[in-house]
Amino acid sequence: MTLEQLRIFVAVAAREHVTQAAGVLNLTQAAVSASIAALETQHGVKLFDRVGRGVALTTAGRQFLPEAQALLARAAAAEAALGDFAGLKRGRVKIHASQTMAGYFLPAVLAGFRKAHPGVEVELAIGNTAQVAQALRAGDAELGFVEGPLDAPDLVVEEVAGERMGLFAPAGHAWGRGGGEMTNSDLRRAEWVFREEGSGTRAAFLAALGERGVDVAALNIVLTLPSNEAVREAVVAGAGVTCLSPMVCASALRAGLLCQGNLLLGLRRFNAVRQKERYASQSAAAFLAAAKSRPGLLSAGLL
Repeated sequence: MTLEQLRIFVAVAAREHVTQAAGVLNLTQAAVSASIAALETQHGVKLFDRVGRGVALTTAGRQFLPEAQALLARAAAAEAALGDFAGLKRGRVKIHASQTMAGYFLPAVLAGFRKAHPGVEVELAIGNTAQVAQALRAGDAELGFVEGPLDAPDLVVEEVAGERMGLFAPAGHAWGRGGGEMTNSDLRRAEWVFREEGSGTRAAFLAALGERGVDVAALNIVLTLPSNEAVREAVVAGAGVTCLSPMVCASALRAGLLCQGNLLLGLRRFNAVRQKERYASQSAAAFLAAAKSRPGLLSAGLL
């Protein structure tokens, strides 16, 4: 049994699909299938059942998965510990971040970190908040960045910054014509474009609605889309209105493609997340410090 076999097994188990796992691992489908088959043959146990176009873990596979994840995490921790002997002259930190954080918060951090520590390699993967938490638990990431709440007792959650989300509508919409603050009735009458389940942006907006006494079941949700950019462009095209990070909509606002509704929403936190029980490398600690010092947003101390 090799670490590469374990890495392939965990990737297939997480996605329940050989082809998708192969794409993430940058391997061919045949190589992934061969690795799983070799692992099963070596130990005389079946780890997956084929279900339609996908696969599903067998009972043995489900029992083996946490052990494989733990072994990979320990190997990553050992590599990080050895890398720390070189200080920050070389090393690697694997990061998973939600879409808003990866697309709009972290690029400036990555640029500054690269200049300060050119020998440290940063690997960044993108998913929604739920997927970031899963990656940390699986040992696929040492550090995560998400926006909004994350109820996870096994993870350490630390505020790094924050923002006020905004309500946005297509150019020419009534929301952009001034007037008083929007009411709950205005929210219920609107046609909404939402992010998908598991999105931190969606969760933060639903929490804000709850604080105002608005039941999400009363909203007219006309589209649910899997990325910030898809939501923004659908709104620009006139599909409805939305709630997004102002960072996502800034360029469209400047171009006159969107207008903003007059409603002050509560602050939401940008959080760094890591596993409680796992070794934190110097590279990860340095990257976290860089994220905390990123200018241009509300600092955690103002939240």
